[in-house]
Amino acid sequence: MITPFHATYRLQLRPGFGFREAHALVPYLTELGVSHLYLSPIMEAQSGSTHGYDVVDPTRISDQLGGEDAFRELAGAGLGLVLDVVPNHMAASGENRWWADEKLRAKVFDWDPESGWYRRFFTIDELAGVRVEDPEIFELTQHRALELVREGLVDGLRVDHPDGLADPRGYLERLREEGVAHVWVEKIVEPGEHLRDWPVEGTTGYEFANDVTTLFVDPAGEETLTRWYQESTGDTRSFEAIADEAKLELARTDFAREFDRLRALVAGPLEEAAAALRVYRTYVEPWSGRVEPDDREALAHLPGMLRRILLLEERGHDEFVTRFQQTTGPVMAKGVEDTAFYRYFRLSALNEVGGDPGRFSLPVDEFHRANLEREARFPNHLLATQTHDTKRSGDVRARIVALARLADEWVERRAGWRALDDPHEDELLWQTLVGAWPIEPERIEAYLEKGLREARVNTSWVEPNEEHERRVKAAARRAIAEPPDGFEAFAAHVGEVGRRIALAMTLLKLTVPGVPDLYQGDELESLSLVDPDNRRPVDWAARSRALAQPPPKLHVIREALALRRRRRLGAYRPLELGDTVCAFLCGDDVAVAVPLRNQDPPELDLRGEWRSVLDDGLPVRLLERVQ
Repeated sequence: MITPFHATYRLQLRPGFGFREAHALVPYLTELGVSHLYLSPIMEAQSGSTHGYDVVDPTRISDQLGGEDAFRELAGAGLGLVLDVVPNHMAASGENRWWADEKLRAKVFDWDPESGWYRRFFTIDELAGVRVEDPEIFELTQHRALELVREGLVDGLRVDHPDGLADPRGYLERLREEGVAHVWVEKIVEPGEHLRDWPVEGTTGYEFANDVTTLFVDPAGEETLTRWYQESTGDTRSFEAIADEAKLELARTDFAREFDRLRALVAGPLEEAAAALRVYRTYVEPWSGRVEPDDREALAHLPGMLRRILLLEERGHDEFVTRFQQTTGPVMAKGVEDTAFYRYFRLSALNEVGGDPGRFSLPVDEFHRANLEREARFPNHLLATQTHDTKRSGDVRARIVALARLADEWVERRAGWRALDDPHEDELLWQTLVGAWPIEPERIEAYLEKGLREARVNTSWVEPNEEHERRVKAAARRAIAEPPDGFEAFAAHVGEVGRRIALAMTLLKLTVPGVPDLYQGDELESLSLVDPDNRRPVDWAARSRALAQPPPKLHVIREALALRRRRRLGAYRPLELGDTVCAFLCGDDVAVAVPLRNQDPPELDLRGEWRSVLDDGLPVRLLERVQ
């Protein structure tokens, strides 16, 4: 019997923290109130893999994580399981027998034995694309995960990177036909885009993460922060222009081999066409002739002949259509999330996976509208504020969001703080320090090295400028050792405001339509940056001890999850309390009120007798009707 989905809890498994270690956490997580463990990939991966996405054998549960017996013990420990599966790619290495044997390689992978060309995962040569659209390859690579579902050991699957597949809809329909009732897709839905009508529960929650972040950004700070950023950097371009430039740059360089392959099928301005898309990809199906209105809208601005080919109005190019669609997602991901996000820092909290830094703030009525749409279309959509792929934890984002509320003071202080020669890098440094203060020098150095290399302006992964990196790291270390006058007091104030925002974000995640997802360790304040910083070991003993006298965030999580267990949250009903309050009813017996601008929570005019679920001293309200 499938365990009802109240909340998932993401664990990043690795050698040394496998099934037995996860099993030991079950009593604590049960007391916390989650219903499901949400596990990173569990099939056998490369030796020493710290993430599990470089699978070498999808037919075998990982011995590095403890083996099948330990997994079965975990599955029977009392919490449901959601597994992360990776249909798009496997490791291209000698450890993978399907890759090592060239006959099997040609059968299993998108690999051309004549040219040696193969489809990669993004720009990673060590990960090769799998032909999962072939029924035989689907059975080979997916049957073990399906067996675990059929046995009742696993309640649901999280599908990694469905946009890489030749036939995303077909793959997901096959999962449903095989009996998988609960599937979530790691699909990045851009602002204004809508998830297709696939047989899934929804996405992994980046839309909510971005909506709830921008909900708390004070629009009054936009002019001040925009003017400061433009004047201090001398760059007045919009984020859209910066993103377009980065996408085209990546298409012409890192993805040159992919576009050379495409150009052998169809000539034309292919890099420009891919860079011009505003979504990850279209979902045209050459084999069925399916073209949806969203596909036509996404491709409307492309040159005539190329547009007609991609919309199947000019037939005979089926392979090109499929391959082009598999390529545009990586261009978007690498060009925007891994490049443009590290070149533009008006307010870095907005630089999040699936987000648009050009959208400064979200009105409360639009937040309600998005929740109502999710409730209608995908009521079990996951709700995240942090994942293993987010650029910052929710708590760091909340602190940086607070800068919009404190814009005048922030800009006045920033004018006197300068550590780095490049003004863009300097802005990233100070926003990161304020967001994660106090922080160890080693962490900020590692973060800046990654961020600057991703930006590809003064250094890069391919051609690292070690002298520039050395100067940046030394300056960052000095800024931490001897912060400028007033910095620590200001960071402490930002921390106080940020905690209120983070608490409100957390309560919304736990109560709006969907299934809340907690990232490992995030039940206490989590000041994590991009991976690998967000994969640091978690102090589980401290979290277990904290249950006795929980701090505010842990208190809100535990009480809200207890409420979800004892009551089925009813229909989402927004309450109109002005532009600076987010309030709603869940059915007739649960009410939520969250102030958006640091004010005290409002008193709700509710009929009947209600009780507060949370401590009265908190800046948020969660009420339930007394029966």
